[in-house]
Amino acid sequence: MSQWSANDSELTVQVGNEEEPAEEKKPSELWEWTKSIGTALVIVLIIHFFIFNLSTVKGQSMEPTLVDGEWLFINKIGYIIGGPDRGDIVILKDPNNNLGFREFLVKRIVGLPGETVEVSNGKLYINSQERNEPFTNVAIQDGNYGPVVIPDGEFFVMGDNRHLMASTDSRRFGTVPEKLIKGKAQFVMWPVNKIGGLYGTLPEE
Repeated sequence: MSQWSANDSELTVQVGNEEEPAEEKKPSELWEWTKSIGTALVIVLIIHFFIFNLSTVKGQSMEPTLVDGEWLFINKIGYIIGGPDRGDIVILKDPNNNLGFREFLVKRIVGLPGETVEVSNGKLYINSQERNEPFTNVAIQDGNYGPVVIPDGEFFVMGDNRHLMASTDSRRFGTVPEKLIKGKAQFVMWPVNKIGGLYGTLPEE
């Protein structure tokens, strides 16, 4: 805006604070949005691969503890800090990659490295000692198995469903290397009436 000065007849110019053209802001705003989205994606990927994720139960092999369609919260960081333990319900990659219908399985660890596992007369034995398994509701109906010694760095897993041919587990595909165990099922997230932890009752040591 221009004005004539009454005293010296000079043209003075008042310069206001003009806004930058919108087109000059757009590249900066776009870059900020890109950085924000990229950062968010990196955080999501870190959480998914190293901290936790969700998994859906498929099939009946873990009944009565878990049923088909339930959502599980899977803790991954726990196995980065420490290893799997007896009684853990774990997500594991199919050791033989031949089940076809799904890549990951939900099972319970019943045997640890170096232990001897045997199924006899419907009961599970670890190092010749019968195991108390309060999470099951029937005797093992698939017949006798073993004894077998679990190699170092590997684990013996079974489904909680002990009915005949109800679970594909270590009795079929063998012991599971620790690297194939991807996380520990910590609690049920869905359905609402089943929300809660999974380890209220553990087998006796």
